[in-house]
Amino acid sequence: MRAVVQRVTSASVIVDGRTVGAIDTPGLLVLAGVTHTDTPAEARKLATKLWGLRILDGEKSCSDTAAPLLVVSQFTLYGDTRKGRRPTWQSAAPGPIAEPLIETLITELRTLGAHVETGLFGADMKVHLVNDGPITLIVEV
Repeated sequence: MRAVVQRVTSASVIVDGRTVGAIDTPGLLVLAGVTHTDTPAEARKLATKLWGLRILDGEKSCSDTAAPLLVVSQFTLYGDTRKGRRPTWQSAAPGPIAEPLIETLITELRTLGAHVETGLFGADMKVHLVNDGPITLIVEV
């Protein structure tokens, strides 16, 4: 699994003009992608990594401060742009594989004690954020 993680002061996801997930206090926006070979174990490992990642103010983690996370599925993280000008999506797992692993990631974060907001899997989402720092990392497990 792969995630782009941004430290934010606020973030939200809008689908069809309706806010489906939002955090309005400092936390993390997580854009999470799945490839064909990913497993529930990797989703759990990513959750643990995100929960303990020390990138909040004062080198603290979400687990240290009870900071919220907004998790948004993002198949385009596995886009391949090495050839030509049009990305290919062959490395991105299809919905029936990806959706349960995104749900495992979210469930594991909640099991660890996180407050998690989400986007809507497979929807055309508008993501709004205020990047803090800015701090943006790519996390792979």
